[in-house]
Amino acid sequence: MKFGVVVFPGSNCDDDMVHVLGTVMGCEVKKLWHKDTDLGNLSTQDCIVLPGGFSYGDYLRAGAIARFSPIMQSVINFAKAGGYVWGICNGFQILCEAGLLPGILLPNEQQKFICKNVWIRIESLQSPLTATLSAGEALKIPIAHAEGRYYADKATIDQLEVNGQILFRYCDANGHITPQSNPNGSLHHIAGICNANRNVVGMMPHPERCAEEILGNTDGRKLFKSLLATTRLTV
Repeated sequence: MKFGVVVFPGSNCDDDMVHVLGTVMGCEVKKLWHKDTDLGNLSTQDCIVLPGGFSYGDYLRAGAIARFSPIMQSVINFAKAGGYVWGICNGFQILCEAGLLPGILLPNEQQKFICKNVWIRIESLQSPLTATLSAGEALKIPIAHAEGRYYADKATIDQLEVNGQILFRYCDANGHITPQSNPNGSLHHIAGICNANRNVVGMMPHPERCAEEILGNTDGRKLFKSLLATTRLTV
């Protein structure tokens, strides 16, 4: 599996992601500039990553301007053809703005930027990112956002629940869902979801920031390993 990491003006996690994908996981990876429309040699067996950061300074809303970057139409077409797309933090916001994922990310309930480690619980194994993990397993993953409060109307939430599209919920270290474990007021404690076809995933926490022993936490690597293991089985 090859990877393309999209770089927008204001992206600041692109190099982190390229490092983890290339150096840590040993995959072929390249940067994709937001003004381009050519995805190079990526096929629908590969993955495009929209990394974290503050694309276009988060003006209007986080992800609202980046959604109109020239490359996004190529990303949308890639996803509709079955290619894998993974949005992290600002990338999740962009995917929602682009209509590739339902719902929206609102300002944190406390109206403050939050940067800390949190725990998220694996809710569904019906995604390449989670397929090799255990339902109910709790992972410690960092967050860093000001607009991470997931919201959607009741009909959308009900559909996500029924279809097993809610992949991650904020929890405590023991996997319990508590008011205190929800860092931003996200509806139903949602930290990450996928689309109905399972090939587009968005999440607020940053697994690329906890994928190496030197960082003292490798929980994030589990998601990278699951994605690679699962997709290799289906190629």
